[in-house]
Amino acid sequence: MTDVMNALAYLHGQPAATGRLKAKAEDFFVSETLDFTPAGHGEHFLVRIRKIGENTKYVANELAKACGVKSRDVSWAGLKDRHAVTEQWFSVHLPGQPDPDLSEFVATHEGVDAILDTARHDKKLRPGDLIGNRFKLVITEFDGDDAIEARLADIRDQGVPNYFGSQRFGRNGNNVTSARDWGQDKFRVRDKSKRSFYLSAARSFLFNQVLSARIEKQLCHTPMLGDLLIDDKEQVQLVEDVASAEAQLQNHEWQISGPMTGDNALPTQGEAQQFEQDIVDTEPHLLAVIRSNRMRHERRPLLLYPQQMSWQRKGDTLTIEFSLPAGCFATAVMREVMVDKSEGESDAHFDQ
Repeated sequence: MTDVMNALAYLHGQPAATGRLKAKAEDFFVSETLDFTPAGHGEHFLVRIRKIGENTKYVANELAKACGVKSRDVSWAGLKDRHAVTEQWFSVHLPGQPDPDLSEFVATHEGVDAILDTARHDKKLRPGDLIGNRFKLVITEFDGDDAIEARLADIRDQGVPNYFGSQRFGRNGNNVTSARDWGQDKFRVRDKSKRSFYLSAARSFLFNQVLSARIEKQLCHTPMLGDLLIDDKEQVQLVEDVASAEAQLQNHEWQISGPMTGDNALPTQGEAQQFEQDIVDTEPHLLAVIRSNRMRHERRPLLLYPQQMSWQRKGDTLTIEFSLPAGCFATAVMREVMVDKSEGESDAHFDQ
C-alpha cells in the first residue's frame, strides 16, 4: 500500500495472509450494473463492452472514432481498471442516426473483447449511473492458514472499513500532496481534471482519517450522540438516543456515516461533531482547498458490506466473488483479507 493507506486502522486486525492480486488481467473481473433500464428509444446509443487490459478513457476515445463523433459525445458511468477484465456501458450521442456497426471496432482493437449488448436511451450516461459492480478476484501465490475461513466470514458478516482506495490518491499519495500545496497557494490549478482529482483526494483523505480514528476507538459499529445515520437512499437521521440507534443498525439498513467535508459546518452535532472536527482540523490546507471551491458537504457510510460474497480455495489460489455499491472499492475489501504482494508493481488506476 501507499503510505496514505498504510497508516489506516484495520477493522479485523492486520491480516497475516499474503497473496498476489492481478498477476494477470484475467484475475480481476468486474461487471457493472446500471441503475436504470434503457428506454429502448432516444438519441443515445448504449453499448456494453467487455475489455481486457485497456482503460475506460482509451476505449471511449476509440469508440468515438468508430462512430464518427467527437470524444465529448461518448460518456460512461464509471471508470474501470486497465489491468483487468471489465464489462461496462458507454453511451454515444447519435441523434437521428442508425445504430453503428461495431464489428470492425472489435476486430481492430485487441483490448476490446466483445460487444455484449446495445440499446437506445433518451439520456446520456453520467458518472454514478450505477447500482454497483460485481467482482470476481483470483488471488495467486496465496499463503494463509485455516484462520482465513473465519476471517472471510467475519468480513462478510461484519463488513470492512469503507475506505477510499489508494487509486483515489495517486501514486504515493501525490494527489493529496498536491492538494495540500494548492491549499497553501504554492501554485494555481487551472486544469479542470486536476482540480477534480485534487479535490476528490482531499475529501477522501479526510473521510479515511475519521473512519480510521473511529476504528481505533471501537466506534465503527457503535453510534455516538449527534451522529448521522444514513440509508441506501442517502437519507439521514440524527442520533439522539444511542440505544435506539444501535437497534436500527442491526439489519444494516441504516449505517453510521462519516464526513465528505464541505465548505459548510459539519452537520453532525455534539459528541460526534467534536470527534469529526478535531480530525479534519488537523489538515488546514486540505480544508482551505475544499472551502475555497465551495464543495457541498455529503455523508458516506463508515462500513462496507460485500453482498453475495463467496470464496473458494484451491492450493495456493483463493477466488473471491462479491458485489459492492457504486463508489465503493474492492481494494477496501481485499485490504482486510491479505497483504498484496503486487502492490506498487502496477500503475493501473480505477474508480468504481
